Amino acid sequence: MSETPSSADTAAHRPPEGSILQRSGVLVVDKPAGMTSHDVVARLRRIFGTRRVGHAGTLDPMATGVLVVGIERGTKFLAHVVAHDKRYEATAEFGATTVTEDCESAATSIAPAASIRALRPEAVAAALTSFCGDIEQRPSSVSAVKINGKRAHELVRAGQDVQLPARPVSIHSLTVDQVELVERSAADAAMVGEGPRWRATFAVHCSSGTFVRALARDAGEALGVGGYLTQLRRVSSGPFPLAEAQTLEQLAARPVLTWTLDEAMARCFPVREISEPQAQDLALGKWLEPIGLRGVHAAVDPRGRAIALIEERGSRAASVFVARPAGMD
Repeated sequence: MSETPSSADTAAHRPPEGSILQRSGVLVVDKPAGMTSHDVVARLRRIFGTRRVGHAGTLDPMATGVLVVGIERGTKFLAHVVAHDKRYEATAEFGATTVTEDCESAATSIAPAASIRALRPEAVAAALTSFCGDIEQRPSSVSAVKINGKRAHELVRAGQDVQLPARPVSIHSLTVDQVELVERSAADAAMVGEGPRWRATFAVHCSSGTFVRALARDAGEALGVGGYLTQLRRVSSGPFPLAEAQTLEQLAARPVLTWTLDEAMARCFPVREISEPQAQDLALGKWLEPIGLRGVHAAVDPRGRAIALIEERGSRAASVFVARPAGMD
């Protein structure tokens, strides 16, 4: 999709003003279909008037929903929260396979209509829910996973056969909402061919790194007829739900952060309250005395400012990310 500035990007509201820290934080964006995550970042750079914009967790162009974006020092903060779990709403069809494991590429095989019709809705639902738990999943061949410095999807589109090794992921829950037999006519079949298909809508809660299109692919293999994804919407990413998301049009008209850096740090991590002198030490890169905490904590001063993310290691509570280094107002 073109990244040419739209009229909305130059609307009445100018990019936010203030210090770097005042402009730093997190956006929850409702990504539209047809845009890459990079397209969204490019648009937000224009809207917010800065090059320091980055996202956590790529969404495919066909997918919509929650894309978490960091602004200014929020980009560095996001490096510490990308491992959160995700929730999706999806639709898959069973009866064919495609190059990209979704409905946006040509069918590579179409199962006999009789084999498709012989399936029962319960079998389709059972194939999907069979992946619940800790599993080994082979990433989609059209993913952003790198092979010798090249993205897998780039190699696929260059005509190479790509088979990525399986890796551990967790499917915390998968609920099938509806299964129905549909007929794809020549008029609506588009790239994936015509004939009967079993269509399933489902909701999945999974670990970061899970490929929902791979769930459709693998369920189709288990059914013996093939499968591919037709719709995907991310409804949450860690602590960031779709209810808090803004569209690009809304942000162009009113470019405000969803969460300031202070708010985001205290929301994503448990808080350790610190004194002003301790805040000054952390801002200078010094460490604090441990107090028996486990894991990463947001160190918040008496004024409610999140100074750093700290983690206790032996005799020190050391910074893993300093949000407010000395000299930065």
